Amino acid sequence: MRYRSMEECIVDLEKHGHLVRIQEEVDPNLEMAAIHLKVYEAGGPALLFEKVKGSRYRAVSNLFGTIERSKFIFRDTWESSQDVIALRSDPMKALKQPFKYIGTGLAARKALPLKKGNGVPAGFEEIQISDLPQIKHWPGDGGAFVTLPQVYSEDPDKPGIMNSNLGMYRIQLSGNEYEINKEVGVHYQIHRGIGIHQTKATKRGQPLKVSCFIGGPPAHTLSAVMPLPEGLSEMTFAGLLAGRHFRYSYVDGFCVSRDADFVITGEIHPGETRPEGPFGDHLGYYSLTHPFPVMKVHKVYAKQGAIFPFTVVGRPPQEDTSFGELIHELTGGAVKQEVPGVKEVHAVDAAGVHPLLFAIGSERYTPYQQLKQPAELLTIANRILGTGQLSLAKYLFITAEEERPISTHNIEDFLAYILERINLHRDIHFQTNTTIDTLDYSGTGINSGSKVVFAAVGEQKRTLCTAVPVILENLEKHENLQEFGQAKMIMPGIVALQGPKFTDYAEARKETDKLSAAIQEQGALDTCPMIILCDDSTFMSETLSNFLWATFTRSNPSHDIYGVNSGVENKHWFCDNVIIDARVKPHQAPPLVPDAEVERKIERFFVQGAVLGGLNVKKI
Repeated sequence: MRYRSMEECIVDLEKHGHLVRIQEEVDPNLEMAAIHLKVYEAGGPALLFEKVKGSRYRAVSNLFGTIERSKFIFRDTWESSQDVIALRSDPMKALKQPFKYIGTGLAARKALPLKKGNGVPAGFEEIQISDLPQIKHWPGDGGAFVTLPQVYSEDPDKPGIMNSNLGMYRIQLSGNEYEINKEVGVHYQIHRGIGIHQTKATKRGQPLKVSCFIGGPPAHTLSAVMPLPEGLSEMTFAGLLAGRHFRYSYVDGFCVSRDADFVITGEIHPGETRPEGPFGDHLGYYSLTHPFPVMKVHKVYAKQGAIFPFTVVGRPPQEDTSFGELIHELTGGAVKQEVPGVKEVHAVDAAGVHPLLFAIGSERYTPYQQLKQPAELLTIANRILGTGQLSLAKYLFITAEEERPISTHNIEDFLAYILERINLHRDIHFQTNTTIDTLDYSGTGINSGSKVVFAAVGEQKRTLCTAVPVILENLEKHENLQEFGQAKMIMPGIVALQGPKFTDYAEARKETDKLSAAIQEQGALDTCPMIILCDDSTFMSETLSNFLWATFTRSNPSHDIYGVNSGVENKHWFCDNVIIDARVKPHQAPPLVPDAEVERKIERFFVQGAVLGGLNVKKI
């Protein structure tokens, strides 16, 4: 199916049992998001809210709520899109398998953006920001946000659609200091294309013209989050995945998507910012209020019968998890071409994507050496940490597949493979005072933190414990360590240890020094290379997902990694056991908690047998 509009997609999904209509009026202030979260968690259908309180426009969510539904949406263009990306990454494939790729040239030609005159498209009307559904997702959010925008900007030095950037940067519609209908906030993270365009415009002393498209064919939404190979623009990919040209025109010098449901046009002026946020984000915490560019609204358009798509982000997994899986399937092979020697890279969704990477590389530099140590792996690790959005990672675990097949997606097995082989006196490599994800508050400031690489290669060096070692079980009996205890297994080789509430880093150093000394006094602990210091060891050990989320979103490697018997030798840090301090720090952002009153209010929709506009909850 090649959808020409969001409406066509909704009709098709409903026809095939993938969407239900909610006909009862629902409040966009927390209620819509709460309903979405419950339906997503239950693996339910896409939701069309037909009556949004305070707006005449309908809204749709959970379109990409399952990977199966996402692939259903793109069922007629998926393979051809994969083929074009594969050829961009490795053109030699066309010579090796000419008949397989014979149709890619035609598909790519049909995908090129198509200009359709100038002026406001037929069927569009001018509206105001306040006419849009004002959806507030979490109780602490600073206002209403657009969560599935396609933010378009052009390179001031090379204007035109083929040198444009389309990105998903959240748009704050109301709240804070924004003048309603005249200003909106544009929050973009570090390493984003729009930032390069704004820098160029600022150097010229000019405002940057920006268009925000909302809705249209679902392919356009996915295109805004795609990390594409060099030379393949988001606008071309949008046409490729939609099976139809991205159609556009210019109005008052602003690019307007003729297929979008809504278009906001405006300018970002040099040096002008407003406080943006807070906002409940995909790491599972609130990103706090910071100055971000403000867009002076020029005009807002809506097509006849427009539908407002939205999603709700929070602690993973959420709907955007499907985006990650789709991106991996479409572009997973591209990283192999960009980073020679790499077999696989996995940005771990349960840890919030950016904080934690797993990778499998090669170790081919010194085949003649009997005693192996990471060499090529470190080259690959540096390439990974210097590549696009992968550069925002804090933790990278990397190994070479030598003794048996492994997969970065089998998380427990992959970590165990590394922990069995890592030399803790040699194979931990830090990068301090560097960039991390804008949304990550574990570092030393916004966009600022550190990274660490755990690299392992060679034969198995240890057998990992499968029960809490006696040394850790008896810590609370030590006269200086009564505040430590409740040790629990997370997985082989990793133990959660409950500690006192974190106060500051000076005190944390004293606490971990005492802990390290006590462990040394009682003997070796080689079978347990990693100890996670936390506030609640029961929560930390309850599920692998809890461990991944709490550990890697709450720690800054340079400040929160300690070692038993640690030291520095030849300018290299070493230890016998790694202690990661994953306790909650005072400077970190608060985790997301739903509004209890709203939860009670919508509970009537989700009791056994309750029906909400045709949504029979028993079917979910």
